[in-house]
Amino acid sequence: MKMLFFLAAFLVAIGILVAVHEFGHYWVAKKLGFKVLRFSIGFGKPLVMRVGKDADRTEYCIAAIPLGGYVKLLDEREGEVSPAELHRSFTRRPVLHRIAVLLAGPAMNLLFASVLPRPDCNAATRSCASAIATSGIPKSCRSR
Repeated sequence: MKMLFFLAAFLVAIGILVAVHEFGHYWVAKKLGFKVLRFSIGFGKPLVMRVGKDADRTEYCIAAIPLGGYVKLLDEREGEVSPAELHRSFTRRPVLHRIAVLLAGPAMNLLFASVLPRPDCNAATRSCASAIATSGIPKSCRSR
């Protein structure tokens, strides 16, 4: 039972990190004018899919293997692109815009890590006695 709990907690933690990372790519790509075809959390067959109501009709999905994800951008190397949308293709965007989209995922993970709450007590750097004393446990409940 404990193992299932740890596995579930691990998958939830990885899912959150992947979602934050992929959202970084997605958000910067949208802001810089790229056409986003798909935002996926996980790989493989989509379990849940929703098509956005915006003009781009971006597909948002959660897939079967939750150990990663991807943001699929319009790209002429993968298929034909209509002339009206060539300017929104990954290969036609300025190099600095492409670099910004690629760096946005790791940057979003760093930003996310910096806003997470930090634990008040680090047991590795404090003695056991001071950790217990500052824990808020009443003295009458502590073992002797």
